[in-house]
Amino acid sequence: MAATPSSLSEPHIVSLGCRLNLAESETIRTLLGDSDTVVVNSCAVTNEAVKQTRQAIRRVRRERPQAQLVVTGCAAQIDPDSFSAMPEVDRVIGNADKLLPGAWHSDDARIVRDVMTIEDTAPHLAASFSAHAKAFVEVQNGCDHRCTFCAIPFGRGNSRSVPAGAVIDRIATLVDAGHREVVLTGVDLTSYGADLPGAPTLGALVERILRHVPTLPRLRLSSLDSIEIDDRLFALLTQEPRVMPHVHLSLQAGDDMILKRMKRRHSRREAVGIVERLKAARPEIAIGADIIAGFPTEDAAMAANTLALIDDCDIVHAHIFPYSPREGTPAARMPQLPRETIKARAAALRSAGARRRRLWLETLIGTRQRVLVERSGARGHGEGYAEVHFDRLPQHDGIADISITHVQGEYLVGEPA
Repeated sequence: MAATPSSLSEPHIVSLGCRLNLAESETIRTLLGDSDTVVVNSCAVTNEAVKQTRQAIRRVRRERPQAQLVVTGCAAQIDPDSFSAMPEVDRVIGNADKLLPGAWHSDDARIVRDVMTIEDTAPHLAASFSAHAKAFVEVQNGCDHRCTFCAIPFGRGNSRSVPAGAVIDRIATLVDAGHREVVLTGVDLTSYGADLPGAPTLGALVERILRHVPTLPRLRLSSLDSIEIDDRLFALLTQEPRVMPHVHLSLQAGDDMILKRMKRRHSRREAVGIVERLKAARPEIAIGADIIAGFPTEDAAMAANTLALIDDCDIVHAHIFPYSPREGTPAARMPQLPRETIKARAAALRSAGARRRRLWLETLIGTRQRVLVERSGARGHGEGYAEVHFDRLPQHDGIADISITHVQGEYLVGEPA
């Protein structure tokens, strides 16, 4: 979540949820210019995310009572009436319009169009990410799949991609502004290009970026659908040194029956298999995954299969989501588990993920890590996305060599090499 600015007359953006929202928040910041405006860029991935959105709205209204307060993002797109009804909110802008200048220069209290009618992506106007060493570039938006638990397609619309030329120009601008790492983001990133002429793949896009922006040192990919990692993308993930050894997979569960009821397109065997292949080809690859705890109908044996996935896939960046029913989704009509059971299974998954992460971090003691130094200094992230802290700021051009001395909590500690 973004920090409160020092000046109460400057625009302030609270960005909740995914990296795509963070990327879009920077574009919104550019569109706002100098204005006394607060924007809450909302998330709707779970009921808890919607709750956090409402809490953020109330908090920023207390902090900025005179500012115009605008709510946008997925939660606002899916349920604009409820946010318009909040006394703290002045305006609601949907996802289809939040990157368009006209929406921010309008006086309309609500601008929310049908996202299912949107066929292209909005222009990317942010020149840099002033508070971050890395920059996030949206290359895809929306989703054509309909997982039974997910409401995001109703907030983002159908899949659509940004042409490669526009992506390359955007990344070149960010590198010129001093960014040393770029993260490609999207709602369903591995579906990139299916809607473009010639149907280029995500792998083809990555190849073009590396070729046409040779001064970009580090390229990272956000969440990937494991079943859509083709040979071209696999080769880049495992053989290209400028593509970071960090693969975050949308796995969701580790039991075949639950995967089927989720309407996922991969099996447990396929998920474990792709990780085994990735690790065999590039052993330093760090695996992350999204996993849902307590999906409807999940029994103890099914939950055990998902719990075992933490070790079977060597998941060191585990993102655990307790299941919560989203209105209008098929899973919300399935037999639900008690909340206590869901919480207990989520806790077990988080514990297993923390244990696996600790074991991984300990293997990095004594190594030298290439760390992208955050602009605040004294910390950053290695190539496998391990957080690294250091007491003495090294000489660096944005990326520093750090010798790892020990593990503290959930991060590494080191000193300039």
